[in-house]
Amino acid sequence: MPEVKMLTGNESAAFSAMNSRVRVIAAYPITPSTPVVETLSKLIENGEMRAKLIRVESEHSAMAACIGASAAGSRTFTATSSHGLAYMHEMLHWAANARTPVVMSVANRAIGPGWNIWADLSDSLSQRDTGWIQFYCSSIQEIYDTIAMAYRVAENRKVMLPAMVCYDGFVLSHTTMPVELTGFDGFLDEYDPNWKLDADNPFTHGNILLPIYFAEFRHSIQKAHDRALKVMREVEEEFLELSGRRVPLTIEEYKTEDADIIVVAMGAVASEARVAVDSLRNKNVRVGLLRLKSFRPFPEKDIRRVLDGKRVVVFDRAISPGSGGQLYTEIRAALAFSDAKIVPRIVGIGGVDVTKRTIEKAIFERKIWIKEVIM
Repeated sequence: MPEVKMLTGNESAAFSAMNSRVRVIAAYPITPSTPVVETLSKLIENGEMRAKLIRVESEHSAMAACIGASAAGSRTFTATSSHGLAYMHEMLHWAANARTPVVMSVANRAIGPGWNIWADLSDSLSQRDTGWIQFYCSSIQEIYDTIAMAYRVAENRKVMLPAMVCYDGFVLSHTTMPVELTGFDGFLDEYDPNWKLDADNPFTHGNILLPIYFAEFRHSIQKAHDRALKVMREVEEEFLELSGRRVPLTIEEYKTEDADIIVVAMGAVASEARVAVDSLRNKNVRVGLLRLKSFRPFPEKDIRRVLDGKRVVVFDRAISPGSGGQLYTEIRAALAFSDAKIVPRIVGIGGVDVTKRTIEKAIFERKIWIKEVIM
């Protein structure tokens, strides 16, 4: 039986990185992700983890170090949040364009000013166009599982892209739950890079590209994201066989089969929405939940399959000023030619608590829908 430990979300990320055979870590501390690297530092100091920890002067340098180490053939990891992620922005593009499969945990937090250290997905959603794969977790066990699965997807030769594993700051980063520390032997062995920098056989990488080649190069990243969706489904099945846990990487459906109203959410809000669905079912309202795990690549076909013809309430824990919720905007685009009726809700930004009552209230505001779908 795998060992079970009481861990916070941050500790869960660190233990997963250790068991994923990460060999290089570079990081700069920022709340609420700091305990990830503190835990990794202790594991290395105690001799439990064989890795090199590089202390740098900024998050920009942390990502630069991860890119270099990955290009040299090492499995690499870092952790950050909020302004630290924003400071990495330039290097996030470099990591994706260099096709280095770095994995990073992101404890989601609001962007200031005004200064706010609590949960908000604005930090990572602001990076959606950098080329990184983005996963959003809803539990502490899922953080542990997803980091190892992210390496399997990122390092797949058909993908070769970096991936960030996101979770709500403090709501998940600092709460404690029992975590099953499944070993990854046979599922995730030592990193075997397809290419790496070699001083004995030097070559040019990341040089200037003429327009026609740059367009081809960007197209190749888009195709890699398209292929990643298929790889994710394969990794889900392999992880189920390893652990006995079905951990979704694209979407998760809950009581959607007969639902007339479907709630769409990500991260910890989706976890609360699951409770709200059960509560509303007890009130004879046919409601279901579509939890989005992968925001990039965006599983558009799956979303259309589940939501076409339904009444849909999309919950965002972030806002793109001048447009609205990022998740709502993408769902609306995916359903542009469907019969779905969609309404947006912005909840929980800056760490405002989101309860099942919050979800229920938003749905009951659509009084006409409730009259039509009551069982």
